Amino acid sequence: MSSSSSNPLWGGRFSAGPDAVMAEINASIGTDKRLWRQDLAGSRAHVTMLGAQSIIPADDVAAILAGLATIEAEYEADGVPEVIALEDIHMTVETRLKELIGPAAGRLHTARSRNDQVATDFRLWVRQACIEAEAALTAFIEALLVRAEEHADTILPGFTHLQIAQPVTLGHHLMAYVEMALRDRSRFADAGRRMDECPLGAAALAGTGFPIDRHATAAALGFARPTANSLDSVSDRDFALEYMSACALAGLHLSRMAEEIIIWASQPYGFVTLPDAWSTGSSIMPQKRNPDAAELVRAKSGLFLAAFQRLAIIMKGLPLAYSKDMQDDKRPVFNAHDTLSLCLTAMTGMVETLTFNKARMRAAAASGFSTATDLADWLVREAGVPFRDAHDITGRAVRMAEAKGTDLDGLSDADLAGIDARLTPAVRNVLSVEASVASRTSFGGTAPANVRAAIAAVRGRL
Repeated sequence: MSSSSSNPLWGGRFSAGPDAVMAEINASIGTDKRLWRQDLAGSRAHVTMLGAQSIIPADDVAAILAGLATIEAEYEADGVPEVIALEDIHMTVETRLKELIGPAAGRLHTARSRNDQVATDFRLWVRQACIEAEAALTAFIEALLVRAEEHADTILPGFTHLQIAQPVTLGHHLMAYVEMALRDRSRFADAGRRMDECPLGAAALAGTGFPIDRHATAAALGFARPTANSLDSVSDRDFALEYMSACALAGLHLSRMAEEIIIWASQPYGFVTLPDAWSTGSSIMPQKRNPDAAELVRAKSGLFLAAFQRLAIIMKGLPLAYSKDMQDDKRPVFNAHDTLSLCLTAMTGMVETLTFNKARMRAAAASGFSTATDLADWLVREAGVPFRDAHDITGRAVRMAEAKGTDLDGLSDADLAGIDARLTPAVRNVLSVEASVASRTSFGGTAPANVRAAIAAVRGRL
């Protein structure tokens, strides 16, 4: 922790203050002012405990609490002042407290260091960010469920390698993103449980000789327990890294969906239309409707990976316990939080308002011989043909259909019988895309009945 004689709260350790460059590089108030609510909460819990333990007089406790209440009202009304000489939110609060109540303000920092103070503030903030991410993901999931239920029977081509593979239902496709979002939601919840420990009272690195009650401060701040090791308490930033890891995976999933919206909205596909609220026109081509919101979600998802990497690189070479490098831990986390909130809000809005072109999707699903696997499965199931032989027979049927310029269900009964005598007219029951999706009733399959059951199951979980 760095200090200077220009700051009256520091002692006379340094004979000369830092120059303007040092002051600028040392200050973090422009970033960590976002922690002011957490800083005030931690200070209230700490001073209340100091009073309960008879470490400081009750009159000073009352004065400090009153001063903190005044500061809270000021910050709510006018924001946090940025004075570079005060370095950070902690010294900004303490300086203002001294202005309000005088020397008693100095007792607030008894048995506390800025090291455990910032670790507590930051952990409180990230824990709340996890809760906010869970809520935003829940809203996203609910929007997906509404559209999946609306389109449980809507036919859509399923792709592998971006080639039409087998028909699926749009509801089933949307439910795939529900599964991703549920995993994302669980990661934030899991990270929140792991960070539910309070560093306050670890002091600089070794704990304190004052008879503090760390369990009391942990409980007052809503933590399950205090952290178990004072060195780890002030040097740990796993909670921030876990949060950003969860952000990165959520962003990856949002980017994949954004990419599909972009592809589906293009004229060669024409599966969806984005409303004007989520798209823009061209400056020169009046016919254009550009999927800008989806493209920006796709672009911004890279920030999460960069944010995680930035903090991981900061932390990877640090010895125990605290180093000033860790002052740069907050900016990537705050950026990740703001960007994830923005991307989830935008994607939820797009999901709610997309218009799906059902006829265009069905026509695409019926092309590309998407029911070829159904034909092969029928030969295995109904005619007892080994699958490899069925695969070969189906390939011959596809080649004939290509030569005739038709789909599989456009082949005549004579055409089918000429390929293999076991291809009786009964095979037509599986050659339509509707029959194909209806037959996929295995658990997790695309059949409309499965989609509706999956929606009900997720709603039960939510």
